[in-house]
Amino acid sequence: MQNSLRILVVISTMSVLVLGGLHLSNPSMQLAHGQSVTVDNSTISSTVEEEKVFQPHSKPYNLTYGEWTARWWQWAYSIPRESNPAYDDTGQYCSENQRGPVWFFPGTYGKSVIRECTVPTGKAILFPILNSECSFAEFPELKTVEDLRICAKTFQDQVTQLYTSVDGRDIPQMELEKYRIESPLFYFTLSENNILDLPTNTTTAAVSNGNWVFVEPLSPGKHEISFRGDVNNTTDNASAKSFAFPSGWNYTTTYELMIK
Repeated sequence: MQNSLRILVVISTMSVLVLGGLHLSNPSMQLAHGQSVTVDNSTISSTVEEEKVFQPHSKPYNLTYGEWTARWWQWAYSIPRESNPAYDDTGQYCSENQRGPVWFFPGTYGKSVIRECTVPTGKAILFPILNSECSFAEFPELKTVEDLRICAKTFQDQVTQLYTSVDGRDIPQMELEKYRIESPLFYFTLSENNILDLPTNTTTAAVSNGNWVFVEPLSPGKHEISFRGDVNNTTDNASAKSFAFPSGWNYTTTYELMIK
């Protein structure tokens, strides 16, 4: 497939989920294609059907992975802290400022959370396992785009472990490492009471670097996405505890989804 990694589900007592070369093991019962699996009286409708994860060099909806990650950051910085989905323990703000064909999910800071979220049918989902971003507003001593790239890469290089599961099936770290994406140069404007604690309406240039997962639209029904990463905290820079860096975000984030 040119534009996606297809997850071909083969369910047996030792079933293997193949994600365009990603092998995800999960024991289950033998079912015919097109049926569903009932777990605790709730149907996980994705269990026995074909699904997709965009390949890192594809152009989902005519934008590159890197361009979509830039849009994720622009979305995150456009939302005030009090209603920002990144600081939401329950999922009540998961639909905040979601527009277009892709919904953006953030991780969680300082503690693990389970968020419940209803997503419209036909929406792709983009989320970072861990990610980093540097801008001229945050680092006025940086003068060039290359400085920004080095800054974001340096922080992202702290990441040591990656974990993601979709509907209970783990994606191996060796595959997740292929989804480390550097953004092109982009601009964002900060909202009132923004999550960087910088002046309202500040506009600045930035570059990001991170490990991402980009899931094509899920089938109607219940789904679960869970992810976390680990970091090697070797920096003494206080700004490393910012929204823009992986430190502090290395906790498990779980989304209990209803697609409808």
